[in-house]
Amino acid sequence: MNTFKILLHTNEMSSKLKIFKLGEDRLSAGITLSIARGATQMKLTAISRKKVVASWKVVQQIIEKGHPVYGINTGFGPLCTTKISKEETKILQTNILQSHSVGVGDPIDPEIAKLMMILKAHALAKGFSGIAETTLERIIWHIENNAIPVVPSQGSVGASGDLAPLSHLFLPLIGLGKVKFQGKEISTTALFKKTGLKSLELGPKEGLALINGTQFIAAHAVKVIEKFQSCLAQADVIGAMMIEGLQGSVKPFFNELHALRPFKGNIHVAKRIKRLLKGSEILEDHIDCERVQDPYSLRCIPQVHGASRNAWLHLKELLEVELNSVTDNPVIINNELTISGGNFHGQPLAMALDYTCLAASELGSISDRRIYLALEGNSPGVPKLLMDDTGINSGYMILQYTTAALASENKGLCFPSSADSIPTSLGQEDHVSMGSIGGRKALQVIGNIEKILAIELLTAAQAFEYRKPMKSGIFLDEIHKEIRKKVAFAKKDRVFAADIEKGIKMIKNKTIITVIERVKKENNLKFEVPFSEEFETY
Repeated sequence: MNTFKILLHTNEMSSKLKIFKLGEDRLSAGITLSIARGATQMKLTAISRKKVVASWKVVQQIIEKGHPVYGINTGFGPLCTTKISKEETKILQTNILQSHSVGVGDPIDPEIAKLMMILKAHALAKGFSGIAETTLERIIWHIENNAIPVVPSQGSVGASGDLAPLSHLFLPLIGLGKVKFQGKEISTTALFKKTGLKSLELGPKEGLALINGTQFIAAHAVKVIEKFQSCLAQADVIGAMMIEGLQGSVKPFFNELHALRPFKGNIHVAKRIKRLLKGSEILEDHIDCERVQDPYSLRCIPQVHGASRNAWLHLKELLEVELNSVTDNPVIINNELTISGGNFHGQPLAMALDYTCLAASELGSISDRRIYLALEGNSPGVPKLLMDDTGINSGYMILQYTTAALASENKGLCFPSSADSIPTSLGQEDHVSMGSIGGRKALQVIGNIEKILAIELLTAAQAFEYRKPMKSGIFLDEIHKEIRKKVAFAKKDRVFAADIEKGIKMIKNKTIITVIERVKKENNLKFEVPFSEEFETY
């Protein structure tokens, strides 16, 4: 397939897509993902092109005048006092991509690499980086044609930008590195043969503009926002099903209580669970029972899930600032002002990612406690280990071993990456954020949370079954029916790993949320009564 055909296909599709104006419109995590998944198309407008060209011209003027400006006609890092001749400035930019491509470890998810390219294109299109219009157009080509560079996962310290991963990301611009293209990993040389593309000659400042920035950290944060929001939404529903299975009280979710301590996340969670329990025969059956209060893992769901939601919201707000920022260095303000500063330092997101990592871990910790609670056999009508004939059968006992192992692993991953700093660049870069590590850890923790929630989903459904023939609210009853289409009630031991895999698939596919949306539509119901949209959109 030649270049023309690939681009023609893209243009044919563009009329059906939403348009995002690079450098002008405001990015969010959701819009970034929409671009990466082909539902929104980027457009480099005349306004942004004008800004990009103006910034590029300033760089050319600096080269002509010969006044030393960091990274344009000087060396990098500790070599910032080394003057580079006019003739060598282009070689300098190619060399920086090669010398800084020192990443190690498994490649990152291609979608994260694609997100990095989208974020970098948006930042460059703002016109403060001195990049050439042709270079920006090539980046856009890679995004639109899904020719995604292979980027190692390790090597960034998260200050002076994500230097190593960004260097690997942009090696294909100069004909080096590898890309994932049409389902295969190939060399950039092979890509050029397939498409007719040729390597670019980078001009002054361009190499530095490409590799200085926080796009590795920010791209991971985009995925954290999406995956953690899904876990939070599903954890509330699974917790509500466990409340029904163990005959927990609805009173801890009353508005009157949470109005006295009005944290946004707490209020949101309490309202969701109260709505899920509305119309429940199970609740009515034990409304006058003698139990005074439930264990914390049930009655403190709003406080614990809510605190995790607050952390998610904080990260989302900070991330949106970062997604619409210029984070390379130096920054070309205008003809008279070029600033070598520190916008590339990853600390603003690094600290928030560490906080979010802890918040995600806590979601798994309380989920594990509810699973353990379900196994104790202290709730009337629900047998120990969630099975009638135990002794010969172990029931759901060992599933909780797995959640305990995952919860413990998460605790070990909660040490804040941003608490550490190792000087680099011969002391020139003497404080770094380690935000790249925080982003990777946060996704690892959330992956474990998905597994813990899958096991709680199975145990909650098993406990819920013992309340039959009583009905719960319409949402939980329909969710339980959907679970039973995939995982049968367990009367005796079986290979529970197969059930867990089905549960994980349900969590990843957001089966619970899909059922809620279907029930709302079929019954013309509103599930999210007076809630803030802050927790529902990103």
